[in-house]
Amino acid sequence: MTNEDDWQVLENSYTQFILLYAMLAQEIDAELFCIGTELEKFIEKRPQYWSNLIKEIKKVYKGKLTYAANWDEFKRTPFWSDLDYIGIDAYFPVSDEKIPTVAQCLEGWKMHKSVIKSMSEKYNKSILFTEFGYRSMDYSGKEPWQSDYKIKSLNLQGQTNTTQALFETFWNEDWFAGGFIWKWFHNHENSGGKNDNQFTPQNKPVEETIKRYYSQ
Repeated sequence: MTNEDDWQVLENSYTQFILLYAMLAQEIDAELFCIGTELEKFIEKRPQYWSNLIKEIKKVYKGKLTYAANWDEFKRTPFWSDLDYIGIDAYFPVSDEKIPTVAQCLEGWKMHKSVIKSMSEKYNKSILFTEFGYRSMDYSGKEPWQSDYKIKSLNLQGQTNTTQALFETFWNEDWFAGGFIWKWFHNHENSGGKNDNQFTPQNKPVEETIKRYYSQ
């Protein structure tokens, strides 16, 4: 945005968009509503807009609210007190190894976990991973946000190990509310598979790991 008029166009558009979906969420009795995803600069530049927007959303939607902050953004998000969950897109780097072991990833999580827990304690809010997942490729724990389709390496074990470490790190913590897997497709039979190096766990070894934890 280069001027105030630009900001007004964006804010008016976003307000119409998000309130429409908030009303739809209320209509279908959705348990949880996410007010935005990885909009750090918008929030940084226009904090009062977001404070007012949350109030407007609460007028039309009565369920739980969260916001999906990127893994390197959530510490600076100013309105956690006004929401029900601290939402994090959990693409934290945990290992630089080509095939990261579970032990290496557990070690890599330690620093991040302490910060995440401290945020939960500061705001007295549970942590919700609004997105989490790893690609089935080499170095899956180095830059877990990496979505470049030009990367052709295939590594199912790396995906399984990084996912296992995430579950071991968080799943039994009472301040952790759970998470949403990135990425799951409706057409399950034709999704993923052992020759696919993208994020979906479908029809890959890691799917059994996910089943095991969600069934607990």
